[in-house]
Amino acid sequence: MRSLLLLAACLLPLPAWADAGTVSVAFVGDVMLDDTPGKVIRQGRDPLAPFAAILDSADLRIANLECVVARGGKAEADKPYTFRAPPRVLQLVKRHFDAVGLANNHSGDFGPAAFGEMLGHLERAGLGYFGGGRTLADAHRPLIVERKGLRIAFLGYNEFFPRSFEAGHNQPGIAWSEDEQVLLDIRQARERDRADLVIPVMHWGWEHETRASERQKALARRMIDAGADAVVGGHPHVTQEIEIYRGKPVIYSLGNFVFDGFTDPLNNTGWLLRLELDKAGVVSSRIVVARIDREGTPHPAPQAASACWERGQAAPVDCRAH
Repeated sequence: MRSLLLLAACLLPLPAWADAGTVSVAFVGDVMLDDTPGKVIRQGRDPLAPFAAILDSADLRIANLECVVARGGKAEADKPYTFRAPPRVLQLVKRHFDAVGLANNHSGDFGPAAFGEMLGHLERAGLGYFGGGRTLADAHRPLIVERKGLRIAFLGYNEFFPRSFEAGHNQPGIAWSEDEQVLLDIRQARERDRADLVIPVMHWGWEHETRASERQKALARRMIDAGADAVVGGHPHVTQEIEIYRGKPVIYSLGNFVFDGFTDPLNNTGWLLRLELDKAGVVSSRIVVARIDREGTPHPAPQAASACWERGQAAPVDCRAH
């Protein structure tokens, strides 16, 4: 009964959510399906089950896939941590998400061939992806999703080494964050691809830093100036602040979501971000806090302080007082 009450608290409607003309998008941070989460899945359990109803309430659900999904490839010799999950995990991913971001520092852990294999598995599973592709041009091409007459473009970029994971002209890999190319991609998504909204998803910042760097802030503002409607980030393994710049939200880091191996409570706290979108941009945002257990499974924490924002507000407010 207690778990049902907590779930109900997480799903309490906000005024903006009741607008049938908006499209809701749920974002989560790092989803790593190797190690203990992989063991949980092999045992027939679902590490995303505690958040299933919250994810299902959104029109679109997006995750950062922090591992390669493949059978082949060889682990990068110089990396202390390499993550690879078998293709069967995509049945679970498909259950909870519509698309995944690939631009991160682990999706290339087993080389370009394994990365290319993963793209085939994602396509056969019917999962959208962005921030990676079979060529450099593909990696920079946005994922365009249409919902309720709204064309939304998702772009993804990594700027944490190794850069060897970057796609080549004829080699599978990720999109690397080069400022001028990122800004061009944003403009082209709106002009060439006729997107109504453009949302870049960034893998950036320093691990375990709870405040965004000046580099993150400067690039985020340039992306908004170039036409992005929101910026969503991750990678530091902790959450970072939310900024409202020119009336548009920048969520610097969502933190971990499905991830094991951490003992610090900050590393075991993640955010599910829900954005409500319309033709004019982001109508509102809401954070649902996740507490991650020793198996890497996230659990909703509706009593935790979290941020809510509505268009016109200068800064987010505590959801509990919203």
